[in-house]
Amino acid sequence: MLNLPYSLIVEATIDPEFFSFYSPDLEGFTGVGHSIEDCLYRARHGMRDHVEMLRENALPIPDEALQPTVLIQNASGASLADATAG
Repeated sequence: MLNLPYSLIVEATIDPEFFSFYSPDLEGFTGVGHSIEDCLYRARHGMRDHVEMLRENALPIPDEALQPTVLIQNASGASLADATAG
């Protein structure tokens, strides 16, 4: 069980030590991690904090996803050729 209230996209970056993530459901929510598992952990806790910040600032809070998904992909513009060049 993922235990995420919103969908998440994790992107592999050119640097193999870092992954980025964001939620297409939760505007402004982004982060980085050192692995896919780290991204999931950080997103789980970060989403709660982000929603709390929205609540404190009287901003709209999107409904939680009924079936949140996690998509893992390469970051835009990242390729194996870029990572091995040099």
